Amino acid sequence: MKALVKIKDKILAFVKKEIVLSIAIVAAIITMFFVPIDKEYLNYFEYKTLVVLFCMLAVVAGLKNTNVFEIFSKKLICLFKTRRAVIYALVFGTYFFDMIVANDMSLITLLPLAYIVMHTTGNDKYLGITFILMTIAANMGGMITPYGNPQNLYLFSFYEMGLLDFLSALAIQAGTILIMLFISGLFIKNEKLTLVNDQDLKLDKKRLAVYAVLFVLVILCIFRVMEGLLGKGVDFWILLGIVVVTLLIVDRKRFKEVDYALLATFFVFFIFSGNIARIDVISDFIKSIVGANGENVLLAGIVSCQFISNVPTAIFLSKFTDPTYANDLLVAVNVGSLGIIISSLASLITLKEFLKHQPKNFKKYMGMFTLVNTIFLAVVLLVTIIT
Repeated sequence: MKALVKIKDKILAFVKKEIVLSIAIVAAIITMFFVPIDKEYLNYFEYKTLVVLFCMLAVVAGLKNTNVFEIFSKKLICLFKTRRAVIYALVFGTYFFDMIVANDMSLITLLPLAYIVMHTTGNDKYLGITFILMTIAANMGGMITPYGNPQNLYLFSFYEMGLLDFLSALAIQAGTILIMLFISGLFIKNEKLTLVNDQDLKLDKKRLAVYAVLFVLVILCIFRVMEGLLGKGVDFWILLGIVVVTLLIVDRKRFKEVDYALLATFFVFFIFSGNIARIDVISDFIKSIVGANGENVLLAGIVSCQFISNVPTAIFLSKFTDPTYANDLLVAVNVGSLGIIISSLASLITLKEFLKHQPKNFKKYMGMFTLVNTIFLAVVLLVTIIT
């Protein structure tokens, strides 16, 4: 009996600590009753995403240990000096950095920095809104480039889009988001920032150099530069080998600091979204509202993102959308990243990071996240329809 109680307590503790993963596991298990396990499951997973995500998590864990984030946060505070200015720097930094490393990677890199800035200045109550705006910036900043968001990369290749056509398709939405992010910052009370714990920190230059090299390699893999040199489907496995061997030699303790729960969340979510696309009732429903050639894909895509997220929506709806309406689908899966938390995997990354620091504020964060994202979604959708 005592053993059962201990198991129950451990399960409850796990659920409280890893609420996102717990929800994903339950959702995936439910879909597995409708779609029994078969060979098709192996096609659900974006293996490169999982491998690169692990490598980035390991590198970021190593960078944290060098004190570079703390030192950089001090310089950021000294440079911008006020709360609003620092939040602007973090949000717009995420927006433009996202064009380089993709939305999930930009958040993994910059969210820890945002927490340190807010925490060391006694502004923990602003952590939620800062994270939310950074998430919107990450999801929307990445829509400008073909590699900024994973769904963009897929559609860019699937429809063999031209670069200029791609950039012009989302220019208005990207500009609208920039304006809205700036306006949102005006609602944040502007006060001078003061470091609460102004301790003297030393930079571990040797380890910083090692992790800087690894970071560059991860970026090259994301940019597919390594793919061109080593071959498609091989590059990310070689990257994994380099990262693992380097950490084993230089800093093996960092393996303990990798966020394996986040990796598991992605893994389980791939199962959930893959199964959803194979359930006939849901599949037939989506087909009925998209239209014969995809003429209704803009609204259908945005709605679909709220249920199965943006990447599965892009893959699924592309099968029912003619090239004539490719731009509408492109806009839909990018704008559809706004809305509820499940509409984008990047949003789950932010939620996971937020709960590490303020687990008791889960309901408050979810309410704020949904409200802010809904407002952004309504405005951007209105601008899209008008133009």
